[in-house]
Amino acid sequence: MNNELIVLRDARIFDGVSAEILEGGNVVVEGDRIREVTSSPAKFPNARSINCRGHFLMPGLIDAHFHAYSPSFDVAAISRMPATLLAQHARVAVEGALLRGFTTVRDAGGGDFGLWAAIEQGLVRGPRFFYSGRGITQTGGHGDMRPADSVEPCRCGADHRLTCIADGVDAVRQAAREELRKGATQIKIFVSGGIASPTDPIWMPQFSDAEIRVAVEEAARRRTYVMAHCHTDDGARRCAELGVRSIEHGTDISAGTARVLAEKNVFVVPTLTVMDVLRRNSGHLALPPAGHEKLRGVYEQMAASIKNCVEAGVRLGLGADLMDSRFHPLQGWELSLRGEISAPLEVLRSATSVNAELLQMRDLLGCVKPGAYADLIVIAGDPTRDLAVFRDPRNLQLIMKGGEIVSGRLD
Repeated sequence: MNNELIVLRDARIFDGVSAEILEGGNVVVEGDRIREVTSSPAKFPNARSINCRGHFLMPGLIDAHFHAYSPSFDVAAISRMPATLLAQHARVAVEGALLRGFTTVRDAGGGDFGLWAAIEQGLVRGPRFFYSGRGITQTGGHGDMRPADSVEPCRCGADHRLTCIADGVDAVRQAAREELRKGATQIKIFVSGGIASPTDPIWMPQFSDAEIRVAVEEAARRRTYVMAHCHTDDGARRCAELGVRSIEHGTDISAGTARVLAEKNVFVVPTLTVMDVLRRNSGHLALPPAGHEKLRGVYEQMAASIKNCVEAGVRLGLGADLMDSRFHPLQGWELSLRGEISAPLEVLRSATSVNAELLQMRDLLGCVKPGAYADLIVIAGDPTRDLAVFRDPRNLQLIMKGGEIVSGRLD
């Protein structure tokens, strides 16, 4: 490990939590950790000193709904892609995320040990990578990408690159155990219909209560949790009652259900960017025929759901859910779009300390404090006033992951 001392000086520091911005602050980095945060001059004669020139310094961003292995919205086609080609798409995806200031991502389906190991070994320069393995779906659920006219007596084509099919308590238990055996940091399940799948209505409840409970149980045995794809209000309430930790999308959450989620300490990760991309480009994307109809009003529903969650005090994470490599550069737009609904400071917390807590990495990621990993970004502009600064990566003056400078425009 590199034990070089680096002092980032003269910065406006947002620590990931506090509304108070430390003016003219200094951050001392030793190795891969933050050693000190101070408003007084940091005196380390042998340290490398970097003048932040009064720019905004904050924790590296965390994307809690990322898809490394999804270069296209034509999800079925991904399974026909050579593994070596798909791996190169994943490399481009994670390297791009890091250069957009996302020093951590949580993969929501398809991410695996190989990509994690490649990042850890320095073969791929990517963010910290938390992966779910293959998402677990029921037959005919959102993760089942077979068209209605598919006839497969042997079910040979049932499993997908990004998902696997499991029906019944024992099958879900085995599927969860298999993904955990392969190093998954959390388990992903589908509890409602979705837009990209060919045969399920978006309102369709998926998995029985017993099947969801067993996924939660198996995750708990590994001291981890379940994240659930869920668009519907009744699905969100079921998740809360059955022990799911993280609801993905949360498109249609009523005020009453939001209060239940807050009471049960359930996280919700809205995904506005992908919905914005889909509604603006659906005519040019490889969606199932029914997908275009499913999109009607979804973005507006999600915005209303976010407002209900904010008013109820639900812990809101942040995720972009971009599945087409053409749109990956829009990853930072998630903060800007959320800023049209929520206060900028709350959005910044969602992208840092709240997401870190969701990932079970509180006080290690998503914060600027002694002992935390030195995952930091310095950005031109003031995100507490205008989150649009994240739309253009050229505003990033410095990106640091684990004490290593990934990209820098400062002296």
